[in-house]
Amino acid sequence: MFNTRINEGTVGIVTKYGNYNRIVSAGTFWAMFNEQVETYNVDTLYGAFPKLDIMLKDERFRAMVEVLEVKDNEIALQFVNGNFVSILKPGRYFYFKGYANIKFVVVNLGKVEITEGIDMAVLLRSEVAHYIRAFSVLPYEEGLLFVDGKFQRKLTKGTYYFWKNPITIEVLKADMRQLQMEISGQEILTMDKAALRVNFYAQYRVVDTEVALLNNKDFEKQLYILVQLALREFVGTKTLDELLENKDSVGQFVADALKGKAAKLGVEIVNSGIRDVILPGEVKEIMNQVLVAQKQAQANTITRREETASTRSLLNTAKLMEDNEMLFKLKEMEYVEKIAAKIGEITVSGNGQVLDQLRDIFSAKSK
Repeated sequence: MFNTRINEGTVGIVTKYGNYNRIVSAGTFWAMFNEQVETYNVDTLYGAFPKLDIMLKDERFRAMVEVLEVKDNEIALQFVNGNFVSILKPGRYFYFKGYANIKFVVVNLGKVEITEGIDMAVLLRSEVAHYIRAFSVLPYEEGLLFVDGKFQRKLTKGTYYFWKNPITIEVLKADMRQLQMEISGQEILTMDKAALRVNFYAQYRVVDTEVALLNNKDFEKQLYILVQLALREFVGTKTLDELLENKDSVGQFVADALKGKAAKLGVEIVNSGIRDVILPGEVKEIMNQVLVAQKQAQANTITRREETASTRSLLNTAKLMEDNEMLFKLKEMEYVEKIAAKIGEITVSGNGQVLDQLRDIFSAKSK
């Protein structure tokens, strides 16, 4: 026999001829010469321990330890004194009771939702992130969650975490902001067979993500076709002149025509209208000629009106001057003044008879 000491914080596993014999606590004890003693720390977690099943048959050993079974398709998160330490993969583990504040969170990886109440900081640890899949829904989006192809629920803005496993998870998202659709260069015939191209816009927003994403495939493409057809319907019932005069009303027509149809797509039309009407070259030239002719006719009308007014004014002035000799002389002096204003130099001749000539000009002549 020999005396053996087990230090505080450890226990001793005694084997005899290589087989488990007993467990001894801290202190001094006598061992036989054919026995071996191995010490183990009491604050350590042990896994893949040989002959654990045999050791558990010992009541004293079984009373001193806690056994953790991690099954296939499971993991266990180990916490010591409230702090995350490691991840335990499938297997059998044991630790000594009462010596360390060890806790475990066993996770079934066969499910999707994370319901174990694990802190977000732990989920974001690199060791745990390997078992996590994340989906983000931006502040201006709304998402639909599908598990194995089946719709589960709506997702508002935020980041969502799920356990990683063979189960398929998909998140469809819709932009909930006001969006704009451009319909450019649409070649359309008016009621009077005038071929033209129209640039049209429509502003819309998604109001029901379930209807838009679940009940419809490519709802935006469907909305594009509906707007296109409504635009053609409006233009096809108008002559070119009517279209150009009433192009501001096409937006309201399209909005009214699509109100019920857009609701079936989960959207609503907020605003719409024609941006440009592009005429063919020959039609544009003809319209320019018509416009020029109209403006020339307006100019001629104004010119004739002014000429008539001027002639009438001259006639009235002549009648007044005929009846009033003083008015005639004043008009005559007015014209002399205008003529004199344009004369830069005057040469006087006439052998001293200039004053008589001027007097004759401004003197009254009565016959």
